Amino acid sequence: MLNPPPRNDNKLKSQLASGLFRLRLKPHGPILIATLCLFQACSSPAQKPANGTGGIQVTDFRGKTLHFSHLPERIVCLIESSLSGLYMLGAANQVVGISADIYQDSVRGWYSRLDSRIQTRQLSAPGNWDFVNLESVMALRPDLVIIWAQQTEAIANLEEHGIPVFGVFVRSLEDVYTEMEMLGRLTGSSRNAAELNRWTRQELARLTEKTILPGGTSPPGVYFMWAQGELETSGSPSIVDELIRLAACRNVAAAIPLEHASVHMENLFLWDPDLMLLWYNPRRTPTDVCANPQLAPLRAIQNRRVYQLPDAFLCDLWTLKFQYAVKTLAKWAHPEPFAEMNLEQEEQQMLGTLYPVGFGR
Repeated sequence: MLNPPPRNDNKLKSQLASGLFRLRLKPHGPILIATLCLFQACSSPAQKPANGTGGIQVTDFRGKTLHFSHLPERIVCLIESSLSGLYMLGAANQVVGISADIYQDSVRGWYSRLDSRIQTRQLSAPGNWDFVNLESVMALRPDLVIIWAQQTEAIANLEEHGIPVFGVFVRSLEDVYTEMEMLGRLTGSSRNAAELNRWTRQELARLTEKTILPGGTSPPGVYFMWAQGELETSGSPSIVDELIRLAACRNVAAAIPLEHASVHMENLFLWDPDLMLLWYNPRRTPTDVCANPQLAPLRAIQNRRVYQLPDAFLCDLWTLKFQYAVKTLAKWAHPEPFAEMNLEQEEQQMLGTLYPVGFGR
């Protein structure tokens, strides 16, 4: 996705000037965004052909080109979403280090089915999107480290020690497809990566056919809520905004030009969404949100149209599993055209297709 176009929204400007919006960039899930300028400056990588000597050449999300004479045999991957992509490509044998987040109870069970070393905690976890233990990484003798592009200090330290780094910054669904292409190239699985991307695009196209709204029908307004609290939402451009639009809905916070923003309660009343969509958080359920007396006047609360996405592994918006979140929201927002959609069957099909080793039949 390109950088957002200049906006000429006088209402938004007046609200910003009056302090109605309290906007700031914050970390969530696996993403840490330092500044809006950094968000806009990160460029999507372009796949480069292998050089004439048969080597591998790829350009990462920082715009840095990496050269390899042979496939990396020892990969340390400190991003959960990228690790998920490696397992989709059947590259488990190349993984020697993982993000510490993988050992959290919420996702460890899923990854244990993909790699028995995770079940027994045999894989080293020298960092995540927030920190990196340089000595622990070096002890693994990696041919490649995959890390968030915003961890500039860690990247500089790794590269100073001669360790190649592939920096990742996913801000759109197209970036997810691009990352899969790059991971396919780095693991010798380009054909597999292309097929999984094709299948995902096909699934989303199949969904779109069912969500064509009748003429004159307005898409339902959706307010997305991050796990940090009721007033933490996502504007546009963002991968959350894409999720909402692909489900034939409207992001009520789309006028906010930030991927993660904090807003005032007045904004919720101004938007009065038809639905509220919660990011997975076992400590804050739709029942808890509906019980908040401050939110009682909202249409979504009164109609009990408050929903929570399932397990973060299943709805990882920074992987090809993005499709499951879209299907889930579409079924909630448009119950009639999706009356026959069985989300459990959709889940099984997705896992079996994306992870034939671990979830395949």
